Amino acid sequence: MSESAAWAALPAAVAVSFLWRAAGVAISGRIDPDSDVFLWVKCVAYAMLAGLVSRMLFLPAGALAESESWIRLVAVGVGLAVCFALKRNLLIGVLAGVAAFLVLQYVFAP
Repeated sequence: MSESAAWAALPAAVAVSFLWRAAGVAISGRIDPDSDVFLWVKCVAYAMLAGLVSRMLFLPAGALAESESWIRLVAVGVGLAVCFALKRNLLIGVLAGVAAFLVLQYVFAP
């Protein structure tokens, strides 16, 4: 694709993007967030998140694969414990888990 064709396609891409956003705004006022469809979407989203976290813990890729599995599991445990101890404060729980992982990796890494 030439540069001039890309510049010609840009306004069309912007228009299509804003068309879908406008449709979402127009429809969103009529949707019940407590409906069965949204409950299903919420459950699927949580299941996908749980799958991704499980994959990071048990089948890591990249630099995370170089860490020991027990270090990853202990860091997740610390993060969950802190999160629930502080009335489900997710930010503090994540930060505690990351800090635990970094400390354990620094102390016990070969």
